[in-house]
Amino acid sequence: MTDRAIAVMRAGALTTVQDLGRPGHAHLGVPRSGALDPVSAGLVNRLVGNPESAAVLETTLTGCALRPRCAVTVAVGGAPCPVTVDGRPAAWGAPVRLAAGSLLTVGWAVSGVRTYLAFGGGIGVDPVLGSRSTDLLSGLGPPPLTDGMVLPLGTPAGPPGRIDGTVPWPAPPSELVLRIRLGPRADWFTGAALHTLTSRAYRVSATGNRIGLRTEGPALARARPGELPSEGMVLGALQVPPDGRPVIFLADHPTTGGYPVPAVADERDLPAAAQAVPGTPVRFTLVR
Repeated sequence: MTDRAIAVMRAGALTTVQDLGRPGHAHLGVPRSGALDPVSAGLVNRLVGNPESAAVLETTLTGCALRPRCAVTVAVGGAPCPVTVDGRPAAWGAPVRLAAGSLLTVGWAVSGVRTYLAFGGGIGVDPVLGSRSTDLLSGLGPPPLTDGMVLPLGTPAGPPGRIDGTVPWPAPPSELVLRIRLGPRADWFTGAALHTLTSRAYRVSATGNRIGLRTEGPALARARPGELPSEGMVLGALQVPPDGRPVIFLADHPTTGGYPVPAVADERDLPAAAQAVPGTPVRFTLVR
């Protein structure tokens, strides 16, 4: 069978279809979603000749194994990992031509968390609200991959990208530095708590996911009791639940919430957050 599709032989811990997301629907309760590391997703797309908006696969830590039903070009990037084709080593971070029926195996991440796979033509699942992204919170888009699933491929838009020298892949952070701006609810916390946020060390918790990156470290003390009525939440919001440890909202975050937000992280720093392994030191830096 030589139809334009790929069969999932091993889905891995969490592999989803992602593109640049579906912004502009927060008023409907729909988060942006999309690739948590859009820089890496864009690079693998360019390597196979796709526009940066094409849908890719995002794996989490354990990789996946796929069998194309047609000849296709693939590129694997993001979190570094071993790549094999029919058991033989293949390139990471460069376009690779796969024959129909070959077995592409993407191994465990050596560093970082999320690896991206782009196929010539992109993943061709039906878009929902203008995006093919899987949204774990709302359930929109295709479900996470499971063994035996078959995914359609689109028509290639152009030839694979040329590589002149080294592709500038961002390295997973040894320390995650998040630039933040105070507000909208900084006044719900003591001055000492805000000083703690910007002067003490935190760590990435193992309990985070595509909805939010949880942190471990000193609790932030409230200046007032009670809870807020639910209000709008944005990408990068630092929401503080009752345990006092900040949670950084990522692509699948809820669009409303009742826990106070003392600060918002710069969106440009969030791709690094997507690749920060549990235990990575986190430092919040105040900008104005």
